[in-house]
Amino acid sequence: MADTPLMAVDSAGVVTGWSHGAEQRFGLAAAAAVGQHVMAVLDRAAPQEAGAGRGTALRLRPLPGPEGGWGIWPDAEGGPDEDAVGPAVLKALFTQSQVRVLALDPQLHVMRVSGPPEDEAAAARLRGRPFSEACGFVDAEGVESFVREALDADTDTDGRGTERTFRVRPSDGSVGLRTLSVSAFRLQDPQGEVLGVGVAMVDATDRMRSRARKAALASVRQGVGRTLDVEATCHELVDALVPGYADIAVVEVVDGVLRGEDPDPFPLAPGIPLRRAAAGGNSTDPAHPVGDVRAVAPGTPYSLVLSDLQPRLVPLKDAPWADADPARARSIRSVGAHTLLVAPLTLRGAILGMVSLYRCNDSEPFRDEDLPVVSALASRSALSIDNARRYVHEHTIASTLQRRLLPRYPATRTGVDTAHLLMPGGGSGCWFDTIALSGARTGMVVGEVAEGGIHAATTMGQLRTVVHALAALDLEPDELLARLYDTSRRLARERAELPLSDPLHRSPLAATCVYATYDPFSRTCTVASAGHPAPLVIGPDGSASVVGLPEGPSLGSPEQTPFATSSFTLSEGSMLAFYSRAMQSHAESSSGALRRALTAPDHSLRELCDAAAYALPDTFDLQGATLLLARTQSMPADRFAAWELPHDKSAPAEARGLTTRKLAEWNLDEDTRYAAELIVSELVTNAVRYGSPPLHLRLIHDRGLTCEIRDTSPVAPHLRHARTVDEGGRGLFIISQLASHWGARYAPDGKTVWAEQTLPPDPA
Repeated sequence: MADTPLMAVDSAGVVTGWSHGAEQRFGLAAAAAVGQHVMAVLDRAAPQEAGAGRGTALRLRPLPGPEGGWGIWPDAEGGPDEDAVGPAVLKALFTQSQVRVLALDPQLHVMRVSGPPEDEAAAARLRGRPFSEACGFVDAEGVESFVREALDADTDTDGRGTERTFRVRPSDGSVGLRTLSVSAFRLQDPQGEVLGVGVAMVDATDRMRSRARKAALASVRQGVGRTLDVEATCHELVDALVPGYADIAVVEVVDGVLRGEDPDPFPLAPGIPLRRAAAGGNSTDPAHPVGDVRAVAPGTPYSLVLSDLQPRLVPLKDAPWADADPARARSIRSVGAHTLLVAPLTLRGAILGMVSLYRCNDSEPFRDEDLPVVSALASRSALSIDNARRYVHEHTIASTLQRRLLPRYPATRTGVDTAHLLMPGGGSGCWFDTIALSGARTGMVVGEVAEGGIHAATTMGQLRTVVHALAALDLEPDELLARLYDTSRRLARERAELPLSDPLHRSPLAATCVYATYDPFSRTCTVASAGHPAPLVIGPDGSASVVGLPEGPSLGSPEQTPFATSSFTLSEGSMLAFYSRAMQSHAESSSGALRRALTAPDHSLRELCDAAAYALPDTFDLQGATLLLARTQSMPADRFAAWELPHDKSAPAEARGLTTRKLAEWNLDEDTRYAAELIVSELVTNAVRYGSPPLHLRLIHDRGLTCEIRDTSPVAPHLRHARTVDEGGRGLFIISQLASHWGARYAPDGKTVWAEQTLPPDPA
């Protein structure tokens, strides 16, 4: 239609409409023309139009409507404007102010500059000057290279590479650099002779500001909150904003928040310290390094932000508050900062800290439009920091609970020295223990709960308590684990019966455990496993092997297979290494780092634990790793005595005599000897009356004084409360009153009844 223009351009000379007729006339699709400068489009289209035998007569007229702009019609269709389009377009481009157009000669010197007539004097000063110097470009060489590429290149047919942004210094001397979008296109006459290059420059500062603000928010959304560590989250915030949005970013957090404490409610009390958790940018701050803890100085923008929770845009030139915080003011001057954006980190009315953003030197100052941006990114970051704080809080509680449930120091047992390495991190459910058993034996256990946090610590405490209770019954390792397995199944059923809303309902109980006993008299170790790796045995010569042990079902699993034990005799000075599953591959492999570190028999157990931690590869996560080392010895000959007694009425008297002489040799006090004689007399009397020969008496001078009598009868002794008229039945009752502990343990060839007395502390 005659009223439809070939193309439409806006007041900046950018093509906004491209008709089907224009596609046929100029050979350019709408996608290649719309959005490009009209001079660049006509320059690319001219050769194709000439090749088609058509002239270049076009007519220009204003378009009606609120959006305005210009329409261009072919001369043949008789647009209402009778002037040729070329002079009209040039006049429009060189006299309007939205876009600046420069015509450069082949040497890139300015020939003509667009602008309204009142700017003619300024334009005259630019004529003849090199283009790169005329406009104050920061990267003069870069912009000259870009324009020369347009001049030297062949005719552009796809529009790529004709536009770039460059920074310029404002001609009025104001702070900050401006951003210009520069387009370059070669100028040539109809015969193809190069006349120079045209350069169109549009101020893209506002567009780049908007883009930077959106990019900052997107960077915070994507990059902040990826960890559950408060300091790491603060560093993520700094990395998200520097250097794209700010030259310097500082995050300060209430000191207690870093330890997982609940944040203080608004308003923040005076004197509450803030820790500089993260900082980054083009300069460091020697006055306030990362990790520095101090209260915010009153009468500064920082204290005002914390007092009313409103972000602030603060010009830093001649700051009136400098005397209130001279150290920070000096630091600001040293980095050349000219504007500050500071916003509080708040969540649900509680104050977590604040974030301060600075722009320095040639960077464009922050503006009022940046206040909503800093508020949004501070709000998002505060949520991530609080999530990390909550995790730290729960982790601290879980770790404290777990450590309180574990032995604080390595246990000292006769015949066994132990040391441990425990890296619980993250509320891991790894645990260990050493348990004193009757007959100077030692129980050793390592377990692992497949959970984290409070739930892991709770389950660990339950299982550890059950193990202690069962160990006191002198059960064999396989029987102990069988009863522990039954207990874990009951605990699992209790979880399943919890309300659906309880998080523990959806967390099945799953744990592993290995339990071993060591007898220093026979140097025998007996081990059983409930889904846990078998221990490593290191001989006194440094040789190492994994115990061949059938692995029973894990605790809490539905399996019903029985538990089995493995018994073996250890050489004097051998070492047992129990470990969590995270260390298994490093221990079982003959070339594993853990095994190599442990095969140094001349080192102390503490040194071996440290060596194990150092030897593990850097990629290994020590969090949740547990290592228990036990070096075994025989029972010292001077710490026990054993005799075989006759199975007749003379046995009690003979036992009392042997006991009296041995206790005197050990220099035990009179009260201990008197009680021990009564205990031995009652134990032997019961064995003669109810037991079967042979009878063996053994005295052990260990952490206490233990009296044992062994016979071949499987009949268990029972504590009775005899009546006044009864002549017997008081033996075990008397023993229970004199001894701190007593009990019986069983073996295939009989039983051993024992009683242990607590010895008074050594005066030395």
